[in-house]
Amino acid sequence: MELSKNLILNTDSYKPSHWLQYPPGTETVFSYIESRGGKYEKTLFFGLQMYLKEYLSKPITMEMIDQAEKFLKAHGEPFNREGWENIILKHDGKLPLRIKAVKEGSVVRTSNVLVTVENTDPEFYWLTSYIETSLLRAVWYPTTVATQSWYIKQIIKEALNETGDIGGLAFKLHDFGARGVSSLESAAIGGAAHLVNFMGSDTISGVLALQEYYNAEAMPAFSIPAAEHSSITSWGKENEVEAYRNMLKQFAKPGSLVAVVSDSYDIFKACEMWGTVLKQEVIDSGATVVIRPDSGHPETVVLDVVRKLEEGFGSVKNEKGFKVLNNVRVIQGDGINEQSIRGILMNLEFAGFSADNIAFGMGGALLQILNRDTQKFAMKASAAKINGEWIDVFKDPITDSGKRSKAGRIKLVTNNKGDFFTIPEKNTYVECVDALEVVWENGELIRDQPLDEIRALSNTF
Repeated sequence: MELSKNLILNTDSYKPSHWLQYPPGTETVFSYIESRGGKYEKTLFFGLQMYLKEYLSKPITMEMIDQAEKFLKAHGEPFNREGWENIILKHDGKLPLRIKAVKEGSVVRTSNVLVTVENTDPEFYWLTSYIETSLLRAVWYPTTVATQSWYIKQIIKEALNETGDIGGLAFKLHDFGARGVSSLESAAIGGAAHLVNFMGSDTISGVLALQEYYNAEAMPAFSIPAAEHSSITSWGKENEVEAYRNMLKQFAKPGSLVAVVSDSYDIFKACEMWGTVLKQEVIDSGATVVIRPDSGHPETVVLDVVRKLEEGFGSVKNEKGFKVLNNVRVIQGDGINEQSIRGILMNLEFAGFSADNIAFGMGGALLQILNRDTQKFAMKASAAKINGEWIDVFKDPITDSGKRSKAGRIKLVTNNKGDFFTIPEKNTYVECVDALEVVWENGELIRDQPLDEIRALSNTF
């Protein structure tokens, strides 16, 4: 059995000793997950369902227990063999846990509870915290990717509302991140998270994840034929124009899109080739050719390339008074992040060009250049039932008030305006309804959200 498939070992090394550390008489531990703040004031919740289906759905087996015991004893940690065996004896290997969460696709202000977890059998009070490592990781990463993508979507949406056609929004930010992440699983999880907001991706594993875990029956994302430097430079510098011509011959059909990286040598001379030698072939093909610069200062290069292409192909003014290139577009995939996207769009608008002219490819900055502290995610115990009585549990470090955790059994509610609030679980307000739903209980998936529902929900915020 692979270590990665053993849920008992999908934790931190110190967790296996914790069943000995709680007070005598502990029956239930109640914990929650929140974003305590960070770069963005809101988070788009996404990704929990992948974890529940892939990991928690696999029952504990004696083989897992034997493997974990052997490993942990050699590793220097005690092992609660009786506890894990009793999960098999009493619950057929299914974890006696109740997990509640806000709907995936919800955009929630930080410092609010997003997920709560508690054990449902008092014998397994230690289980709530045991899964913290894997559960928190399953929440913070896809939620942070989806959040950043959502905020960038708002930037592009604003630019299109001002200068272009909002109908093209879904394909304005393309995922180029597969090669820039730490693993195939990261590519799948992060790639899926981005696609809550957009429909363009070159990260195949992310698309497959949506099909497997989110019931995406229709194709959830799309790509187009595109050149890379090797397929251009293999023709030799002296045959650069022939390399471009081959791209037209192979892929430029009426109504199609084809992307061609054009800065292997000199992006501005390449734009001249496109606008002179190859111009009529582009027009006759009926395709839209997307020129890709791949170096230089993005905010400067994109505007220069758009201006150069306008010299060759001309432009028309849309109904908002901004220029749209004929026959060609531009995609910038180098140095793309939230700041450069904003700068590129501002420069285009100031120069009188529509945001319709540009799309973005985002790689490492989309899927990799973020961490748990980007949104300050944490999972903390907030209540415990000991000898039949509930007590508040919290931390309040004198050296960092920002790490003060919530106390008591808490819940998330929403009002008729769509605002979210975290309040004590026992409190009720006429104008508010509970926003946390049971998604997992005693080894069974209770809520199974399809991608279409998640996308639709995210678009309401």
